[in-house]
Amino acid sequence: MTEALKTKLQGIDDQLSKRFIELDPDGYFIIYIDPEAGLICADHYTNTISEKGLALDPETGEPIPVKGGIKRSPTHTFKGRTAKELGMEITEKVNPCPLSRLDHALYLGREFVRAELALIRGETYIQD
Repeated sequence: MTEALKTKLQGIDDQLSKRFIELDPDGYFIIYIDPEAGLICADHYTNTISEKGLALDPETGEPIPVKGGIKRSPTHTFKGRTAKELGMEITEKVNPCPLSRLDHALYLGREFVRAELALIRGETYIQD
């Protein structure tokens, strides 16, 4: 892939990332890799959504900060060796599925692939 094409594609993604995204009332995921175990991991956390569209901690009713700041325990940690295995673990083996929005599922799929590539390449993975 040429540098010009990479730049063009990155520009498309950057522009799309600026759109409004409605939060999933069924919660959110923190994704990371465990290189030693060869796993992609996704911690699931519950939340409630305020009238203003903010994610709230269901225990305290306080807004959940974007950049950390509070320590919460995940409701579940999902693990897979590949993006596909992890996606199936979340969507096919858990009832009820902890996702209620298709855009959230698509986002997770993209992130799982990015995490898998980082794992394969021995690179650091940072969730977008």
